[in-house]
Amino acid sequence: MAGYVLTAEQGAMALLKAAQARTARSELLAKVRAGTVTVAEVFAMAQDDDLVKRTKVSQVLRAVPGWGSARVAAVMATCGVEVKRRVGGLGETQRERLLAACALIKETSIVIWVLSLFSQFRA
Repeated sequence: MAGYVLTAEQGAMALLKAAQARTARSELLAKVRAGTVTVAEVFAMAQDDDLVKRTKVSQVLRAVPGWGSARVAAVMATCGVEVKRRVGGLGETQRERLLAACALIKETSIVIWVLSLFSQFRA
């Protein structure tokens, strides 16, 4: 059985729509990287925005400054969230756990930074 075949016009429209989605997702992740949008705000946006709903949670978390693949994988596993999960597919408990983990890591990072400043002055 042959798959669904797009006309040339339908194919061009699909390519255009995909390019627009990639651009919008890239802009969202750039805002997270810059710190102008928080993970909590991204989760809130998902209620109204289909593009945000279809964004992978791991992409959003990797965009947080100081978060790499290892930290993201560890946090997601600890919170009971599969790596391939999308923002729109998160349950309320999963969202709460992820936001709590983000807050805890941010506080811990600040404490470590302050302690490193004190150690520089003591030396």
